[in-house]
Amino acid sequence: MKALIFYIVIVLPLLGGCKAQAGFDSFTNEFVKTYQSLHIADLQLSYVDNLQQLPNAAGIEKQMEFFNHCRAAIAKYKRQELTPSQQTDYDLIVYESKLNLEKLALCKKWLAVKPAAIPSTGLYTIPLGKEWYAWFLKRWVADEVTPDEIYAFGMKEVESVKKHIEDIRLITGMGEDSFYTYLNNASFFVTDAKVIQHAFESVRDTVLHHLPGLFTTTNIPRVEIKQGANQALAQTPGYYNGNTFYYNLFDKPYNKRQFDWLFIHEAIPGHHYQFSITGKLKLSKVQQLFYYLGYAEGWGAYAEYLGKDLGVYKTPYDELGKWEWDIVRSVRVPLDVGINYYGWTDEQALAFWKKNIRGQDDIAMREINRIKRWPAQVVTYKYGAAKILQWRDELQQKEGSRFDIKAFHDKILNHGTLPFFMVEKNVMG
Repeated sequence: MKALIFYIVIVLPLLGGCKAQAGFDSFTNEFVKTYQSLHIADLQLSYVDNLQQLPNAAGIEKQMEFFNHCRAAIAKYKRQELTPSQQTDYDLIVYESKLNLEKLALCKKWLAVKPAAIPSTGLYTIPLGKEWYAWFLKRWVADEVTPDEIYAFGMKEVESVKKHIEDIRLITGMGEDSFYTYLNNASFFVTDAKVIQHAFESVRDTVLHHLPGLFTTTNIPRVEIKQGANQALAQTPGYYNGNTFYYNLFDKPYNKRQFDWLFIHEAIPGHHYQFSITGKLKLSKVQQLFYYLGYAEGWGAYAEYLGKDLGVYKTPYDELGKWEWDIVRSVRVPLDVGINYYGWTDEQALAFWKKNIRGQDDIAMREINRIKRWPAQVVTYKYGAAKILQWRDELQQKEGSRFDIKAFHDKILNHGTLPFFMVEKNVMG
């Protein structure tokens, strides 16, 4: 009986041959209604929160029935005969059904082994921890990735970023030790909020002036710049929220090398610009159900590579600021796999950090503990940026002088947040 309504509303209309295509919107409307009625928990940063929100045995069966029926029902439609918007809905439903069924199969196994209280000591330390990590990696990043592949990707990125830093050191003409000593020189740090405010406003003006060279849409809401007051976010140099970029000046001097890359990532053409574009799109009800953080953070990290074209990174040290944070992001990728999948100890993780990052030991344990609490999340930045750079390089080689960077950016941004395989379809054709 519990499947009867689904079959009447969704499956039976599919039996009408050519008329079935006209019923696709009814199918998607019912998908949205039923999905919402199941109260499927949104993805949380904390693995403890995610595991605490898993459905009980009855909920698992109910969700499995829904997604299995969805897969059977949608297969009766001919994707190529749908409109572009309907094709997006089609792909999302197939993708989400697959990921959810994988999760639910794991949930069944979890019911037999889950502890009374979920330890917060790290995903690797709990029953089925490695299997949960592999699934979280798919949920955060992409369904085709594996932990081993992500580890190899991360190691490659570490070496690439280290080379960029070394190239800048060579430009300065300094020896290695003197170079890293000089980076702590007082001239790089400021404690006056007015100076910091003015610096970010100057970056904003410069970026906006150069924006038309890279982007079609330049009429976006003004991004405000304010000093942050949220102590809970003090560990980050800045963040974006509600048309405002906040810089954090609390008990430590502010590093000037963070001005350019941070504004680009959080504001323009990063998150503020991205959200401004998305806010103008007419997204389907299906697309409004889902949000893909890998896409969002990947875009923010990619935007940092546009600094020189946006008129910033005027000195080698300005550009170095981008690579100083990028080496942290890069090292976090193999660290994430090492800690959550390979079972690295704190000592092993710290040794890996110190081997690959100089001058940032003060934040090492903070980042290691973050990786333990939020498995897979840190991978999104590097993976997403790398995918966008890969597509750009491939199109530049293919199209040569016909390559249009504005059109490339439009194809990425003008469809809302999507899984990477769908973004790639829009970009590569």
